[in-house]
Amino acid sequence: MTLPITPDDIRAAHARIRSHIRRTPVLEGFANGVPQPVTLKLESLQHAGSFKARGAFNSLLSQNVPKAGVVAASGGNHGAAVAYAAAQLGHPVRIFVPEISAPAKVNLIRRLGAEVIVTGRAYADALAAAEAWQAETGALSVHAYDAPDTVAGQGTTALELDAQAEVDTLLVAVGGGGFIGGIAAWYGGQVRVIAVEPENAPTYHAARAAGAPVDISVSGVAADSLGARRIGSLAHAIGATAITDSFTVPDAAITEAQKTLWHHLNLAVEPGGATALAALTSGAYRPEPDERVGVMVCGANVDLDRLAALV
Repeated sequence: MTLPITPDDIRAAHARIRSHIRRTPVLEGFANGVPQPVTLKLESLQHAGSFKARGAFNSLLSQNVPKAGVVAASGGNHGAAVAYAAAQLGHPVRIFVPEISAPAKVNLIRRLGAEVIVTGRAYADALAAAEAWQAETGALSVHAYDAPDTVAGQGTTALELDAQAEVDTLLVAVGGGGFIGGIAAWYGGQVRVIAVEPENAPTYHAARAAGAPVDISVSGVAADSLGARRIGSLAHAIGATAITDSFTVPDAAITEAQKTLWHHLNLAVEPGGATALAALTSGAYRPEPDERVGVMVCGANVDLDRLAALV
């Protein structure tokens, strides 16, 4: 089966964006709180605090941006990434965010130069408002997870990791699915790609059970970054052949993984960024003794006051 995003698409995206992004580091042999040493890909150190800068730059560099500029809907990280990329490339940008967005992320988007509109309770509400603005103005819309340019851009994370470390299994947090879709498209089944989601936002888990994307209710500590109501169609199509399995973890396990990353690596990571590691620290995913496991640490835009209270 031919995937909707191919390794050639991801190579082209990487050639397009590599001068604008960081080649984030890999930490091998991390052994604190996990059943055996694992490899961490620290995409939390990417520009604007998450992997989403990759998809944002690929979207803006592969399309013509009109005078009306750029528009996006976001729970926080995508908005920060689009704001950063637009500012670097000289485009005006408006970001619509839902009321559940963390204040730290909203403030970051503003600091990066975007006009921010807070509207609606959930991401889907902000997306509807962004789509209405796009229709009115003709601005270029950058989807957070379900557009080919976005997914190919996110897949460049796996292209990098493939050159940095050898893994048999890769744990990836899932919200709307753009990140895991791009990663799975790169590996094409050559690596076991495992989806990890909060129990309170099991978008992909629900789609696997139903056999198709379905709407769900989302809540919990990671809802501002992993709070899409429905998995993207691209991620679902890719997952049919290139995502091996899906696990969910409770909020308590996610916050424990945040603590682990802070206490042992001094990494300030948001709940969504710690979710993939939580599958290991909680025992939801139990690797074989000789299994080489990688973990995507994907976001750093945490409210520091909340993190201080947590740790």
